[in-house]
Parts: sequence; structure tokens; C-alpha cells
Amino acid sequence: MKQDTIAAIATAPGQGGVAIVRISGEDAARMLSQGFQSGRFQPPYESHKLMYGHVVDGGEVVDECMAVYMAAPRTYTREDVCEIHTHGGSTAAALTMKLLIRHGARPAEAGEFTRRAFLNGRIDLSQAEAVMALISAQGERAHQAAMQQLQGGALLGLGNFNSHAHE
Repeated sequence: MKQDTIAAIATAPGQGGVAIVRISGEDAARMLSQGFQSGRFQPPYESHKLMYGHVVDGGEVVDECMAVYMAAPRTYTREDVCEIHTHGGSTAAALTMKLLIRHGARPAEAGEFTRRAFLNGRIDLSQAEAVMALISAQGERAHQAAMQQLQGGALLGLGNFNSHAHE
């Protein structure tokens, strides 16, 4: 069964230099090629190579950006994943999201990238919970405990690094 291709703004809201829009799913590469143009690189894009270019909507330049295509299974979700790194603030990323939705992406639900990583065998349930703990960590000790859990150890730091989960 084909899953929807999802997209979301992956950076926290607010002021910053860069905003990241992430796409995951079978149509991610197609959506990137429809909304991104580079004078140097042409689709099909090489996997895991950061490219300079522009977000474009028809003939109109929306933003100057960097983009990367990452072929499955060497991604967080084990699906094809693309990222578009726009200028920060809310406008460029929001316009990029609108463009992706018009090209067929569905806005991701909260935690959906991690859910896909779990369902596709990239991480186990304990690691999925650790991702949520990392996101909500309020201090260095909470962050360290969550990292240990994410790496396959117990909350107290027991266990070895689970390298296959970090491909």
C-alpha cells in the first residue's frame, strides 16, 4: 500500500537564519524537482548531496535556498527524504509548504516522521520514545538520558550503541 508523501517545517517557529522543510515518501524526489531549481544540478538528483538553488513556483522565485535529496533506505524514515533549507522566519518556509501541498504532499501530523521511522524498522519503540524525550528535554541531564535511550541503552545509560539504527 502506498503511503502519502508528507511534508512539514522541521525547525522551531520563531526568528532564525534558516528554516528547514522536510518531505518524506515515495513522491519526495518528484516534489523536490517540481519546486526546486539549481543552475548546476538537474534531476534526478544525486543522493545525500547538498545543492544550492531556488524554491520556484512556476516562473516565480520564492526563495534562495539549499536542498538535499536522500534516497531510501539511508534516511531517518527509511523512505526517500528531501529537505529544503530556506531563509528563516515564517514566510519562506510557509510558502514552500504551500507549494509542496499543491504538488501533492500532505502536511505531516505531529510525530509522523518518527512514527514512519518506527513502522519502517529504522528505530524501535524505545528509541521512538527517546526522540520525544530529546525534543522535550529541559536540561543537560534529561538530554543525556534521552540520548542514551536513543542509542539503545537503558535510561541509566546501560547497554551499547545500537549503530544499525543510525544509518
